Amino acid sequence: MKSLAVVCLLALFVFAAARPDVYTDKYDNVDLDEILENKRLFTPYVKCILDQGKCSPDGKELKSHIKEALEQNCGKCTDKQKTGTRRVIGHLINNESEYWNQLKAKYDPKNQFSVRYEQELRTIKAA
Repeated sequence: MKSLAVVCLLALFVFAAARPDVYTDKYDNVDLDEILENKRLFTPYVKCILDQGKCSPDGKELKSHIKEALEQNCGKCTDKQKTGTRRVIGHLINNESEYWNQLKAKYDPKNQFSVRYEQELRTIKAA
C-alpha cells in the first residue's frame, strides 16, 4: 500500500492516462505528506525516475508522463493532482535540491519549464 502511495508523491509528474485528455484519478487520495516525510518511501521512486534504480510497475507508469506533465504545466491533471504536484515540487525545490537538480537535468535540461516552478515555489529561508 505504501509503495502505491509513493507513486502519488510524484503526482507532480502525474500518472497513466485513463483518457487521452485527462490523467487517471486513481491515486488522488494518497497522503503526500506521509510520503514526503519518509525517505524510505520517497527515495526509490526518485531513483526510478532518474534511471538510477529499479522501477515498480507504477513507477514506470509515472516516469512515462513526467516530461509531458512538466511541459504542459500539468494540463491533463485533476485539480487534486495539480495541488499535489505543486506540493511535491515545492518539497523537492526546498528540501531535496540535489534530486530536484537531477530531475531538471534529465527532464528539462534547458530550464524551459522548471524555472516557473522555482520562482513560484521556492521559500526564502530565514538567516
